[in-house]
Amino acid sequence: MTSFHVRRYRPEDAEAVKKVFTTSMGEHVPSTFLHMLKQPLTQAVASCVIGGLLLSSRSLILPLLASALLVAGSRQLVGYIFTRYIQMCLKKDLGRIQEAYMEPEDRCFWVAESGGCVVATVACLPSSVREECLELKRMAVLRSHRGLGIAKALCRTVADFARQRGYRAVMLYTSVVQSEAQRLYEGMGYARVGEALVPEMLAKLLNFTLIEYRYELPEQNDRRSSCSRK
Repeated sequence: MTSFHVRRYRPEDAEAVKKVFTTSMGEHVPSTFLHMLKQPLTQAVASCVIGGLLLSSRSLILPLLASALLVAGSRQLVGYIFTRYIQMCLKKDLGRIQEAYMEPEDRCFWVAESGGCVVATVACLPSSVREECLELKRMAVLRSHRGLGIAKALCRTVADFARQRGYRAVMLYTSVVQSEAQRLYEGMGYARVGEALVPEMLAKLLNFTLIEYRYELPEQNDRRSSCSRK
């Protein structure tokens, strides 16, 4: 069985972390594309276009061609949305991990290392909407190292960090298409507490929701110093 260990982020991990994040996020494109095709709006638009062409041309060639173009265009659109999101994240917190996670109080960023390589990441910071919670973020595990218990170890690492600092719970968001992540969190004891649409217009139209999970922690009073000072 492949071994691994979890440790705090170091500045020399920067490029490896970006690679893990980019690779993991790219894997969600196919499932998001399928989700898009299943939505009533998508099917209604496709039906109108294909039906209109079928009636006007009285031929199957144009409707079939239009169907192929719609599918290809939709796939390209999903890919573009994910590429834009990845680039935004790399410019924001993932482009300055030391400053965003390692220096402020009650924040931290960890990596899982196997065979001398970074194969997974996770981070946490105080929730902006739930004062009593730490928010788990940037969970990503390379497909080649899944099934080894790495994600569970990272979840426990965040929970321990939150418990040591006196937080009541850990919360997180995952998307409706990330069924594997949903199973992981629910298996770790996280409870689904709500859903919200991604605020972008296209996401609203396609019913792309974020699921909020919460994991309750035993109450503790000792809030320790930040991970960068421990």
